[in-house]
Amino acid sequence: MFPVLLVVMIVTAPINEAASGGPVIALIVGVGTAVIALWWYVGLIRWLEHRSATELVLAEAAPGLGRGALLGFGVFTATILLIMALGGYRVTGWGSFEGLLITLGLMSCVAVVEELLFRGVLFRLLEEKLGTLGSIGCSGLVFGLIHVVNPDFTFWGAVAISIEAGFMLGAAYAATRSLWLPIGLHLAWNLSLAGIYGTGGGTDVGAGSLLTGTMNESNPLFGGSSGPEASPVAILLCSALTAAFLVLAKRRGRLYRRGEVPTTR
Repeated sequence: MFPVLLVVMIVTAPINEAASGGPVIALIVGVGTAVIALWWYVGLIRWLEHRSATELVLAEAAPGLGRGALLGFGVFTATILLIMALGGYRVTGWGSFEGLLITLGLMSCVAVVEELLFRGVLFRLLEEKLGTLGSIGCSGLVFGLIHVVNPDFTFWGAVAISIEAGFMLGAAYAATRSLWLPIGLHLAWNLSLAGIYGTGGGTDVGAGSLLTGTMNESNPLFGGSSGPEASPVAILLCSALTAAFLVLAKRRGRLYRRGEVPTTR
């Protein structure tokens, strides 16, 4: 499953970027490729694991995506407001609503494919070998380190993403045992970053934003060339959310040690 979905991620990225000429086509292609990726995942689960994809129950899609979107938008907005208060971000003007929609289309596919790959496959595989906490740590590190290839991203930026996003999204999956909330959280974070506040930093996707802004890249407190995702502010806020998810997972009895992971979740 991992190599197949890795190929899906590699193939869909240029397809979505090529379709970013207008908001309608970007939304159609972005959402369409996301749906195809979900279909591939469900089919692979049935074929290789001989079970239904309980982590993608359709009835849980709307509430899971909605809660995730609210959390993602909320935590990134809190991050950028704190950075703004410290003098690290300034709004310079308006972008365009069309740019926001184009970025939404691109990010829809990115969020879905990356969550299927890193939480749906890698996290579950590692959890069987390392337990829940070990899986959160290892899958989160891999997730962060792949971002080194993004334009202008630094090694520290990749480590920061491992801590704030990789660990947070892994903990969100552990607490819910559903991929919908991590997908919504991932999508809203990326959309806020590149499509609302125009603070893309080292991101390699995004074709427009609702606002335009500038970051103070000379101060490492604000993330440097990697953008706000590499800021200690983002790490602290996201770590707090990670801790909340872990507490919820423990209360629900979903923190497993090695060898305790149920075969069907």
